[in-house]
Amino acid sequence: MSSGTSETAGAGGGMARGRVVAVTGAGRGLGRAHALAFAAEGARVVVNDLGTGPDGRPAPGSPAARVAEEIRALGGEAVAHAADIATTAGAASLVECALAAFGRLDTLVNNAGFLRDRMLVNLGEDDWDAVVRVHLKGHFLPLRHAAAHWRAEAAAGRTPDARVVNTSSGAGLAGSVGQGAYSAAKAGILGLTLVAAAELGRYGVQVNAIAPAARTRMTEEVFAQAMAAPGEGEFDAMAPENVSPLVVWLGSGASAGVTGRVFEAEGGRITVMEGWRRGPTADAGARRTPAGAGEAAGKLLAAARTPQPVYGAR
Repeated sequence: MSSGTSETAGAGGGMARGRVVAVTGAGRGLGRAHALAFAAEGARVVVNDLGTGPDGRPAPGSPAARVAEEIRALGGEAVAHAADIATTAGAASLVECALAAFGRLDTLVNNAGFLRDRMLVNLGEDDWDAVVRVHLKGHFLPLRHAAAHWRAEAAAGRTPDARVVNTSSGAGLAGSVGQGAYSAAKAGILGLTLVAAAELGRYGVQVNAIAPAARTRMTEEVFAQAMAAPGEGEFDAMAPENVSPLVVWLGSGASAGVTGRVFEAEGGRITVMEGWRRGPTADAGARRTPAGAGEAAGKLLAAARTPQPVYGAR
């Protein structure tokens, strides 16, 4: 469901009908596309956005309210939530907002984030902290409060059919030159996803992650050439709306049994990522000398697959 469409929220197959979905960072870009796509499939949506600029600093207006109104204008149900989800109070209030407005929470989509790109030798501690805070802490806190709610529901005999979709990045999978803080935070989200999937399954919660590639405020300048809009009539592979169908499926009951997985999503392409897996190995059965360890490592590297290159590396 793209900007400017006259499609009515809740029309179509209704894959998410009856579900209440909270999307963080949903005022623009991917988050907005996800919120609209869930609404189009019948979900009631909590639209979270703090309303900051692409670098995380204050910006005017309330994008969360605009997107919530956009959904309501299309016949759907949505409320705006403008608290900072990288704080305990803000994350808790996100869950409380869903419960107060709609009486339940079924799906959490963690999407909020911003960039402060610097080469490592120029990356300040404050910029590092800010980026890691919004991406990694901004995933952990909403997840932690939603999980506490779902655990309480399960303990009360109302085991949920809950979903969490986290947002990583190709930078988290392979690294990206000039994006040390962002790459580290996005890699951390992958580890958090695996742990959450293992821990929360007993409470009826599935947790997965996506690594999307799309045109957003964070990418349209950094990767201007790759994110350029196509000619008229051509498929716009970088439109954020291309990623949302997978997110809706992962956030719906239709994805039953899928948890602890990571997906790349770009244009019409979906890839299941296989992550760190053990490659060639050798066991001496005893402590090695440094020279012996080096000799063994050299042989193993010769038999191993070449790593995926870091984005932006020459």
